[in-house]
Amino acid sequence: MTTVLVTGPGGAGASTLSAALAVRAARAGRSTVLLSRRPLPLEAVDGLRVVGVDPQRAFEGLWESIGPALTGALPELSLPPASSVVAPPGAADLALLTELARAEADLVVVDAGPLESALGLLALPGALRWWLDQVLPTRLRMLGAVRTAAVRTGTVRPGPVDAVLSAVPVVERLLSSVALTDPATTEVRLVAEPRPAAVDAVRDALPALALHGQHAAVLHARVLPAGGEGEWWTARAAEQDAALAELAALVPVATVPERPAAPRGADELAALLADDAVSSAAPVAVGAPVRVPGGWQLVVPLPFARRGDLGLTRWDDDLVVTVAGARRSLRLDALLRRCVVTGGSLAGAGTAQARLEIAFAPDPQQWPADLLAAEGSTA
Repeated sequence: MTTVLVTGPGGAGASTLSAALAVRAARAGRSTVLLSRRPLPLEAVDGLRVVGVDPQRAFEGLWESIGPALTGALPELSLPPASSVVAPPGAADLALLTELARAEADLVVVDAGPLESALGLLALPGALRWWLDQVLPTRLRMLGAVRTAAVRTGTVRPGPVDAVLSAVPVVERLLSSVALTDPATTEVRLVAEPRPAAVDAVRDALPALALHGQHAAVLHARVLPAGGEGEWWTARAAEQDAALAELAALVPVATVPERPAAPRGADELAALLADDAVSSAAPVAVGAPVRVPGGWQLVVPLPFARRGDLGLTRWDDDLVVTVAGARRSLRLDALLRRCVVTGGSLAGAGTAQARLEIAFAPDPQQWPADLLAAEGSTA
């Protein structure tokens, strides 16, 4: 299954382009699911299923899956039924993630909303995994499995800890069903009106996308139709051309001519995209650590990142990177876990080749003396 996330600056037309992509894919013979944050006036199309994402309904479904276990583990509390539970902030992203995990099709097109919402959706699986590891590390989950078996046999009475443990399988199934940070199965497409503000928004979003393992495969730019005249049109066309040139330096661009009215119906939506066979640069992922004098170096590609937007910390076995307001915890491999971070710098700041270079050296407390001596002799 392939997933396409469609997003852009607010009001850029992500919902319309999502529908257009879904209609064209279905008409090309691919079974397609369109996940939308808002209802779309779209008639039935063979091979296409449209799912309106309802945050309240999705949270009710989640509550129904864990509510009985919570009630059994915490009988002293009066917990509301699913019909009375109030969805918390962030439920919209959780609802999209839940529907994405359920979807079964050749292609799933996700109307991911504005850039901020799309970045939040990309970050959500990693954030859930991080919190799960903090609250319930692997060793505790193994002990929890033993306790759960004891509860089922009646050997141990259920308690608050069992209420927490009951939610773990639900979260684990959700996380194992989606791979938003894998560009081999998930593609990100941007939609923007070529103006200076859109250039800034796209440039700021690219390092955040890269931090979550993604890149923009293409940007669908809504452009003025040909044939306009007058002073206003000339000035607006000049602004558009300048913005298109700047956007093309950031990401591959495909143009979508503006229309006097919003497209209605499958035929008009399909006509928006004359040719969907776009090519894009391959994403650059975090590579393996490279041997350098005195230790190793890890490179994290962050295209167009700027020094003032970057932060780096080490927490236990994780490297925590912050860029352009986005944060991700990267699990270090077995080698780097036994090392200390000795430095970090952003090379090529503000360019397409921008990358965070992190230096590591062997931790004397975790390396046998003979290996440490050998490291010192070859450094």
